[in-house]
Formats: sequence, structure tokens, C-alpha cells
Amino acid sequence: MSWHRDGTNRQDQCHEDSQASNGALTIVALAQEADVPRNALTQRHLDLKNEFCTRVKQRGGTPDVEVRLRKTITQLKKTIANKNAALDQLRADVPALVRTINQLTLENQQLRQELAQPTSHVVALRQQPVPVQARDVPDSDRSVVALDGS
Repeated sequence: MSWHRDGTNRQDQCHEDSQASNGALTIVALAQEADVPRNALTQRHLDLKNEFCTRVKQRGGTPDVEVRLRKTITQLKKTIANKNAALDQLRADVPALVRTINQLTLENQQLRQELAQPTSHVVALRQQPVPVQARDVPDSDRSVVALDGS
């Protein structure tokens, strides 16, 4: 029989009725439900711990709630591990991306300086002007009009 610190009997309290723990049938959950430190059960009140363990064994099997919670915890741990791996990869990519940006910025500055100089090797391409006659004629009639205007 287990007793709460306030003197109330917590015997036969089922995991579905848990209020202070996750409902698992463990010493940690029992200590949380009883609102006592875990070592109080494992070191000072071995009789309560032994009785609890005996009752858990008598129940047989793990409750569905605990199975679901453990499965969810496992999935969440995998998700966290995957997210951490992705985050590590992104952090590892940052220095290379910074170097690339710096290199491209430098090349852009050099090209702009060359373009600003009168003896530039860089030639700006201008759009070819469209002949006046071709601009005035609608697209559907352009094939009929000769380029010399006749």
C-alpha cells in the first residue's frame, strides 16, 4: 500500500488516473504521483518499491498508453536527430557560401571598374533599332511590306 505525503492512500491508482506523471508504471512515475523524491522510494522505502514492482508484474504487459508514449518519444527523437543533422549540414555550408558571395562581389566590382574606364575591354551591347517602316506596320502585315518601303 502506498501513501501520499499528505496521508492519503494511493493504493490501486491506475495509470489512466495519473495526475502528476506520464502514467508509466515506473518508479519515477510513482514518485512523481506520490510527490516524493525518487530516492525516497528506492532507498528509504524499499517495501513500497518492492510492492509496486510486484503489482506491476502481476498486471502483466505494458499499458497501451505507455507503449504509445514510448513510440512517440522514439519517433520524436529520430525527428530531432534528423533536424540536427540537417542543421549541422546547413551550418557547414555557410562558410563556402560566404566565400562564393565575396568572390562574386569582388568580380562584380572589378567589372564595374573596367566598364567605367574609357579604355574598357567590356563593350555594352545596344539594342538594334527597328526600321521606322517596320514599326509602323502591324505584325500581321509585316510579311507583305518590303524593307525598302515600296
